[in-house]
Amino acid sequence: MKTFHIYALGLAMALTASVVAEEAAIKSGPQTGETLAGPFHPLNINGSKAGEKNCLYCSNGNNPVAMVFAREVTPAVKKLITTLDECTAKHTDAKMGSFFVFCSDEEGLADQLKKVAKDADLKKVVLSIDNTAGPKGYNVSKEAGVTVVLYKEHSVKANFAFKKGEFTEKDIENIVKAVPKITK
Repeated sequence: MKTFHIYALGLAMALTASVVAEEAAIKSGPQTGETLAGPFHPLNINGSKAGEKNCLYCSNGNNPVAMVFAREVTPAVKKLITTLDECTAKHTDAKMGSFFVFCSDEEGLADQLKKVAKDADLKKVVLSIDNTAGPKGYNVSKEAGVTVVLYKEHSVKANFAFKKGEFTEKDIENIVKAVPKITK
């Protein structure tokens, strides 16, 4: 009987831990296995369509893409921008594209992003701005500070979502490790 109680206690603890972990996780953006909602037109800050509202979903077609939704420019987000720029350049043979959509109406954000693009000497990553809710149908959580969606042929292969203030430079490594899901 004691063994049963120990087993039951262990099971209860495992279930509690799983519920707590699930509550701590955040669901944001299109999920793995889903098809993207379709075109949207954020204001491009850099790249060939800088200063214009342009569909980055359309520009990348069926190619592999790292699409990032962010709420603010933090040191970790800046590091992700430069890391994905390098990663995208390494995968030009796969025609990989990468873009960031800043979901914000913060005044001065466009100028801040222009400076980030210039300082980082971005070659591949396009920075853009959309409304605070994010594009229609993309389900960007209001609680998410950063949402990374890796997709190919408009189908999501990986999704990483982080609550505001929880995304760190340590998380970048896991994102980069998932890039082969879209480039191979």
